Amino acid sequence: MSRPKNQNYKGHGLSKGKEREQRASIRFKTTLMNTLMDVLRHRPGWVEVKDEGEWDFYWCDVSWLRENFDHTYMDEHVRISHFRNHYELTRKNYMVKNLKRFRKQLEREAGKLEAAKCDFFPKTFEMPCEYHLFVEEFRKNPGITWIMKPFGQHLTGKAHRHSSIYWDGSREGWRIRFQAGSFTQLVARSQGKGIFLFRRLKDIMDWRKGTAGKKLTSLEAPPARNTVNPSGSHDSRSSDDQKDEIPVENYVAQRYIENPYLIGGRKFDLRVYVLVMSYIPLRAWLYRDGFARFSNTRFTLSSIDDQYVHLTNVAVQKTSPDYHPKKGCKWMLQRFRQYLASKHGPEAVEALFSDMDNIFVRSLQSVQKVIISDKHCFELYGYDILIDQNLKPWLLEVNASPSLTASSQEDYELKTCLLEDTLHVVDMEARLTGREKRVGGFDLMWNDGPVSREEGTPDLSGMGNFVTNTHLGRTACRLLETPEVTYLPPKPWATAGTPTS
Repeated sequence: MSRPKNQNYKGHGLSKGKEREQRASIRFKTTLMNTLMDVLRHRPGWVEVKDEGEWDFYWCDVSWLRENFDHTYMDEHVRISHFRNHYELTRKNYMVKNLKRFRKQLEREAGKLEAAKCDFFPKTFEMPCEYHLFVEEFRKNPGITWIMKPFGQHLTGKAHRHSSIYWDGSREGWRIRFQAGSFTQLVARSQGKGIFLFRRLKDIMDWRKGTAGKKLTSLEAPPARNTVNPSGSHDSRSSDDQKDEIPVENYVAQRYIENPYLIGGRKFDLRVYVLVMSYIPLRAWLYRDGFARFSNTRFTLSSIDDQYVHLTNVAVQKTSPDYHPKKGCKWMLQRFRQYLASKHGPEAVEALFSDMDNIFVRSLQSVQKVIISDKHCFELYGYDILIDQNLKPWLLEVNASPSLTASSQEDYELKTCLLEDTLHVVDMEARLTGREKRVGGFDLMWNDGPVSREEGTPDLSGMGNFVTNTHLGRTACRLLETPEVTYLPPKPWATAGTPTS
């Protein structure tokens, strides 16, 4: 195993003198005790290591990444499950900032028509620093509904009058510095926590008072200075002389999609999986399977305080009095696509799914120049997409750690196949040739350019007959393209009818 001269670094990988192909086993590590652990433990030739043991593959959480990545030496073959600054895409405020910047770049370089292809995210403002811009937009369209979502962190400890808030440099978490030198970290929210809808500015002030207390800085205070480092990624720092103030918890205010497409009178969104193996060059795979997550209560705008109507998160819906554990609140994407085709015809469905492909590619391109593309890293993203009544897809958010815990047997089968295929694409065993356009349920969507379904080098001059190599929501034949590993087809997804009340 190679080690740097700096003994503070931890080394992971092969023992000295061994080649990748000669490994008898692959040492893996993870702290997630869910479907992932089942898949890793049952993978032939893979051996679990614990504590401080050396590993070849680590499905880590983002907190480990932040604390250890810069101090860990990894051999050529070693892989970990996140890019160093994944938050450029997966934190709501950074995702929007990067998309806005990318849209402006496209408008300068390719014109307004090309830039319009990035109009797939609702109008969004970061709070509190863009409060005045938000108020200006709010007053242009009085009476419409907005949704507040936390993207930042909340205090896990107490500050005192001699503390100061500062940005820790990782752009992942605010920290609080005490005069004595100690601090406590601020942690992120998830699973629908802290989200609420509103139609009046007064509701924002009520939120401020209710969540932050009397000593919080005003929403109308000047925003903290924001800087952009040479790579284009974001760095925000507040001055160390803020002795008596703790900032309001960071939120985004986003225009609420008031006309969602409904099935059985219920709102839903889609969870789609995209696997990125490299950002430079961009190499991304789209998974064929995914699911629609339904709310448990019929949709209405007359009750914006009912989370069971407006939030589709499974963690929220499971607490509903009407929730049925065996029934669940999910449809597989194949079933969803078939339903839409029966209602609107195949051509409308093809156009919708093509628009979704555009979302995946453009969002990845928007962060391509700011993500640190380390060869040891890969990332399985969970995209959340909402469809409106006009069959227009909207990007809600991108998750760096999509839930791998199964809520039903069907969900378990989906996530098991997803993870097995992810490991095949990551290819620790060095089985792939590098020319594959499909591995299991994954289709190569982008390989430093669009990938065609047809064999050979596509003619991109006119793009007239070009068909992207994506098959989202189509039945996936469970067969790996290489002869070493094959799979039997999984149990077919349920084909029950439309959800009813």
